[in-house]
Formats: sequence, C-alpha cells, structure tokens
Amino acid sequence: MPRHDIADLRELMRRLRDPDTGCPWDLAQDWKSLVRHTLEESYELADAVERDAATEVRDELGDYLFQAVFYAQIASERGLFDFDDVADAIVRKLLRRHPHVFPGGELSSVRAPGQVPDTADIRERWEGIKQEDRHARAQRGALDDVPLALPALARAEKLQRRAAREGFDWQHWEGVLDKLAEETAELVEAVKSGDVRAREDEMGDILFTCVNLARHLGVDAEGALRGASAKFERRFREMEVVVAARGESLAGREPEVLDALWREAKARLARDGSELV
Repeated sequence: MPRHDIADLRELMRRLRDPDTGCPWDLAQDWKSLVRHTLEESYELADAVERDAATEVRDELGDYLFQAVFYAQIASERGLFDFDDVADAIVRKLLRRHPHVFPGGELSSVRAPGQVPDTADIRERWEGIKQEDRHARAQRGALDDVPLALPALARAEKLQRRAAREGFDWQHWEGVLDKLAEETAELVEAVKSGDVRAREDEMGDILFTCVNLARHLGVDAEGALRGASAKFERRFREMEVVVAARGESLAGREPEVLDALWREAKARLARDGSELV
C-alpha cells in the first residue's frame, strides 16, 4: 500500500467537505465547533508524550494535523486563506524570529560556522521580535495577546513572564515563598470569616503564587501538577490493590487506617522502583 502525504490528507479533507458526496458531520462543522475537538486532541497528544508512547504520539500528531487542515479547508471555502497560506505564514514568522539561524531572513541563508549566539541573547531577541509583532497588530499592552482559552496554570505563567519582562517581578524565589505564606494566612482568615467569595479569591491567589514560585524555581507548573496527579493515581490504585488482596475495600475505613494504607502503598511503589523513596 503506498504511503500517503500531506497532499493526500488535504484531498481527503476536500472530499469530506464536498457538498454533494461528503460526510454530513464534517460538513456541519465550522471553526467554533472544532475548537473543543482541537483542545481534546491537544490533551491527548500531551498524554501520549507524558507516557513516552511513540506510536500514540505519531497517531495523535496525525489527529492534530487533521485539525489544522480542517480549519484551513473551511477558510478556503470562505475565500479567506488556504493551507498553503498557513504554511507560508508560519515559515515567514519563524524565519523572522530566528535571525541567528537564518541571517538573511530566507531558508537559503546560512549562519557562518562557529558563530553560535548565546542562549540568553537568543531568547531576548526572540521576545523583542515578538513584541514588535504585537505592536504591528496594535497590541501595545504587555498582556494584550495572552489567550483567555489557555489552561489556567499556563495562562498564569504567561502573564507572569510578560509582567517580568516589564520589570514587575520578584528578585528571588525566597520572596515568592514568603508571599505564599502571606497568601496562606489570608486564606485562613477568609475561611474563618465564612465569606465564600473571599475564600475563593484567596485560594486563587495561592494558586497564582504557586505558579510564580514554580517559574522562579525553573519548574513547569503544568508538568509538575500532571506529575503529582499521576503519582496520586499510582498510590491510590496501589491502595486498592492492597485491600483487594485482602478481600476488602477502601470504603468506610477510618482515617488512620487509610493513612496507613497510603504509607504502605508509597513503600511498595518505592520498593519496586516506581517512585522515589
């Protein structure tokens, strides 16, 4: 069977959207209806990457690429742009943002051997070029184009990085840790007051500060939380295995029994190398 390429995928997409012979579901879609599917595919790709499942990563990348082709096909039908325009735009943007690789601004331009720029300088120039692009779009505020649809942790970090570029940032991680203690104390007061709105507000401040602390420590907050969730899931499942082997269940157990089971699960996972001690 011959291997298919991007041209085949685009032809398949055109066939799916054919008004006479296409798929009714695909024909019913528009940009807005696709968004939730695109987000779902993004998370499925991230999950496959987290598990280092190469075959699944390949397949999820295909699903993600199909989303891009789908959006472009709808745009083409509306006379707005097509997939070639999308490819042209991203290549032009990346050429512009990588002058340290393409000094002439063209794919044919090559950096002289040995002229390796400093990583910090690359990032500084990258952010400067992005700022120029924002200004070209009449986005003058430092936070203007931070998408509302980003996951909350990722959006918090992006907002903080933008503000930091303007000089609004903590100098050291210790200051952020002090701020976290301050916010925790304020949450305690809000809980004691019985004010539900204040409790939610202070909880938000704690989460935002935790993201800030992760950023200062060089930790990806989203990845760290995903890792913590996976660790919790492993340990909880191990607890279920332990009690099931005894012909029992977790439901209705006393807190001290559950705590002992939790510690036993941690120890078992550490012994078999699934987790650090």
